[in-house]
Amino acid sequence: MPRPALGHTRDARLHEIKHDGFRVIARKGGAHVRLYSGPGNDLTYRFPLIVEALARLRSHSCIIDAAVVACDDDGMPSFDPIRYRRHDSGVFLYAFDLIELNGDDLRRDPLEVRKATLAYVLVKAAPGLRFNEHIEVSE
Repeated sequence: MPRPALGHTRDARLHEIKHDGFRVIARKGGAHVRLYSGPGNDLTYRFPLIVEALARLRSHSCIIDAAVVACDDDGMPSFDPIRYRRHDSGVFLYAFDLIELNGDDLRRDPLEVRKATLAYVLVKAAPGLRFNEHIEVSE
């Protein structure tokens, strides 16, 4: 699902960091989790720590639009290492949009509502999951 670069509110725009990583759709249904690339390739097997963290979320089901990002030894995002890493604590899922939660399709809700709900879902998430912060700029 495409994600607009900017979310529009009445008087403000939301700006987000674009991470250098793999764009994924994370689908959770009960304890079953799948990670899919934009073209629909199954990436679940490549990121078992992220899958485990998603499975432990308190929600029964959810669909999250996100990026899988690897960090180098200095903590900086780096695309090259992500191509080869598995079972690595330096790989994170940066979640930036919540598409579905517990069977409710949220796509018609305003972006700021979806992001607030996503932040709540991730409050007590395992370390491999991160909420992608944003800034609001008034027009």
